[in-house]
Amino acid sequence: MSKLFSPMQIGPYTLKHRVVHAPTTRLRANPDDSPSELMREYYSQRASDGGLIITESTHVSYDSRGYLGAPGIYEDSHIAGWKRIADAVHAKGGRIFMQLGHDGRQSHVDLTGGPLPIAPSVVPFEGEALTQDGWVPVSMHRAIDVAEIRTVIGHYRKSAERAFAAGMDGVELHSANGYLADTFLQDGTNKRTDEYGGSIEKRARFLLETVAALVSVWGAERVGVRLSPSGQWGAISDSNPEATFTYAAEQLNRLGLAYLHIIEPRVKGVETIDEGQKPVASELLRKVFDGPIITAGGFNGEGAEEILQKGDADLVAFGRFFASNPDLPYRLRHALPLAHYDRSAFWGGTHLGYTDYPAYREQENAEVC
Repeated sequence: MSKLFSPMQIGPYTLKHRVVHAPTTRLRANPDDSPSELMREYYSQRASDGGLIITESTHVSYDSRGYLGAPGIYEDSHIAGWKRIADAVHAKGGRIFMQLGHDGRQSHVDLTGGPLPIAPSVVPFEGEALTQDGWVPVSMHRAIDVAEIRTVIGHYRKSAERAFAAGMDGVELHSANGYLADTFLQDGTNKRTDEYGGSIEKRARFLLETVAALVSVWGAERVGVRLSPSGQWGAISDSNPEATFTYAAEQLNRLGLAYLHIIEPRVKGVETIDEGQKPVASELLRKVFDGPIITAGGFNGEGAEEILQKGDADLVAFGRFFASNPDLPYRLRHALPLAHYDRSAFWGGTHLGYTDYPAYREQENAEVC
């Protein structure tokens, strides 16, 4: 029996299958960072009865932006657009969690409104941000002080409140891929000597305090966290990732969260960097996290079923294949061929390579006609 298409409980929600829409940045928001009508169409197309969608990373403050075209939830004016998306997903019987993120040092002064991007410490790296002038080298960042850290956590809390007002089913903290929360956790980017740096316990403090802020709004059963152990995106690193991420998972395990969402290190952003590598991060953290685990990174239908049967994860998130297959759960359930994705349309553009992929049954009907 397929475990991928068996029911699964996530907090208060019973899902009918375990195929999850991964948070994939597509950069189709309106100029004011509110969700566009094109975004509503995209999420509506990919909603399924009893399925879970996690939104693309959504900015919690104006100066948290790192990509022009990414949406925000930092203004009350953003709520209405997100509510239309939530309503569209619910109309199809689906559930939707909003991923809340801060891009940290992966930004540019043209996106922050002038201030230098922030990070736990100044650790220069070669990265790019997407501005009105296209992809440009990131601006030099600065280390924030403790008072600013508390302000940032307040931005997460307020954004969680707006997500609640928008009718979302929950929120996910983006603590992966070298963005702000991840840079606090890993010692390659956190060189602080105060209460937010040094030991693993202190480096995990930002993560845990931010989760606590989200839980204060939603309750633990409707909050998830995304981590990327040993990931390479954003020039992130840690001297002992096994110890760091095991500790983080142990602490998160105590909270009774909706889920832990883990990116396998065989992928780097939208690129698969090791085709032959087996999933290792989910296997590691399964040993210490008792709640539901969503795994992501380089999975197809066969690989998804395999890791679920093994027990290292409970759900599997798909990004690239969901981009080109709006009816991905249906196709996987019936072993139907998958449409190939267009990488050039991943980050920004029009409806092309975004909402113009037909569902399999639509395609089949068109061929018959």
